[in-house]
Amino acid sequence: MAEEQRTFTTAAALPRESGVLVIGAGTMGSGIAEVAAAAGHPVYLRDASDAAIERGLGLIRASLERRVAKGRLDAAERDAILARVMPAPPELPAGLGLAIEAIYEDLQAKVDAFEAVEAMLPADAILATNTSSLSVTALAGRLARPGRVVGMHFFNPAPALPLVEVVSGHATDPIVADTVAATAQAWGKTPVRCRSTPGFIVNRVARPFYGEALRLLQEQACTPAALDAVLRESGGFRMGPCELTDLIGQDVNLAVTRSVYAAFDGDPRYRPSLVQRELVDAGWLGRKSGRGFFDYGPDAIRVQPDDAGAGLPSPRTVHIEGDLGAAQGLVALLGGLAGVTVTSTPSPDAPAGRGLLRVDGHVLALTDGRTAAARARELGEPVVLFDLALDYARCTRVAVAASDADDERGLRAALGLFAALGKPASVLADLPGLAVMRTVAMLVNEGAEAVFHGISDEAGVDVAMRLGVNYPVGPLAWGRTIGLPNVLRVLENLCAAYGEDRYRASVWLLSLIHISEPTRQEA
Repeated sequence: MAEEQRTFTTAAALPRESGVLVIGAGTMGSGIAEVAAAAGHPVYLRDASDAAIERGLGLIRASLERRVAKGRLDAAERDAILARVMPAPPELPAGLGLAIEAIYEDLQAKVDAFEAVEAMLPADAILATNTSSLSVTALAGRLARPGRVVGMHFFNPAPALPLVEVVSGHATDPIVADTVAATAQAWGKTPVRCRSTPGFIVNRVARPFYGEALRLLQEQACTPAALDAVLRESGGFRMGPCELTDLIGQDVNLAVTRSVYAAFDGDPRYRPSLVQRELVDAGWLGRKSGRGFFDYGPDAIRVQPDDAGAGLPSPRTVHIEGDLGAAQGLVALLGGLAGVTVTSTPSPDAPAGRGLLRVDGHVLALTDGRTAAARARELGEPVVLFDLALDYARCTRVAVAASDADDERGLRAALGLFAALGKPASVLADLPGLAVMRTVAMLVNEGAEAVFHGISDEAGVDVAMRLGVNYPVGPLAWGRTIGLPNVLRVLENLCAAYGEDRYRASVWLLSLIHISEPTRQEA
């Protein structure tokens, strides 16, 4: 996409003849070393033991062999890259222009790692930390040359994933950040510039993807399998939050959340989940322990979500009242239903995006952050809500919730409609915002806060989230597609339902939406 081809800096990249020191020969360190060596630099690996360095070299060798086997690299290139990676001698060689630290997430350990080499490096060498959430400012403040310290956050696996967050601390010399951004580009990566803040862009903006899912599970909205299915098949995310945290490691994900929560002085938006803490306390860490939200044992059977609505008859009539807003894509699909009479009535006095469907006379509406019960009180009749989809034409599942568990006919009408459209439904408990809508609204809000606080610009947030965690679209671009006033309405309704500051709307969103206070309260 065009935004990925932006020129990030006019500074020159690190010359290829400049050596790169990589401190830490684990998965991330070896991956970064491979990237630097593939770009032509001599690379020196440093770790606590010779055995660790040998393991790191083995990881690089295995990664290159996989690329050769897939035809992405020839044997001569593999050998040339391997020849450029070597153990760092006790006395570091001259000509090192960049030292990248890639050890475990502990501030003092990172300070110690840099202090051990800082005096041996040239005065103009750059010290780059691969930290994913610790303060670059705090790290730099403990070193002799804080202006030469910058964040260079790669994503795992470093050779494959394109994003690099280039993080400026309070004292970082702008030319240092410019040089690192140019170097990342020269290494075939997409750098996104940001200011040092807890979690930077990706690990901060991604918190609601995990946080809202864990809250829904704590509130008994549905099973983990159903929640993952809805976020994947309706929201368009590559993985659901439960399977993703199982892959990351429940302990690792919880540690990042705790770090961000503490760094923001207990802001409720980042509050850790009791559900996740119980998994960690039980030792159910995910794939690496054999069990997390799901069982990964040798005889485990993949849990499948229930498909509600299978076998139900198609509705006879569907009447569209007003503008469906973010669900307007359903209109064309409804017109293609054989044997179903579809009619419509404009509602010029209704707020945009507040339209309804009447399916055989029963009300069906897109969630706006309120519960179905609240909508039913407003309308004076039972309501079935359905969730947001990235693309209603292509999605393969829709989540629904009914205002009245005894309104079997209304729920059956809604399920029959989605079954006729080829989209099985997952029935969730009647909670504010359902699953996709509340998650996306909170992702938009968190991205807005990052822009408002000057952490990055709007395009940078969107690029980072697409490339760093494979979101189907950048959150701020997604918010503009939904309509920022609609996002604000969802957030305000969530805030009213829960009575918590967790769902407060970003001032950046409010500043872009020129609507009156009475209009917002009416929503």
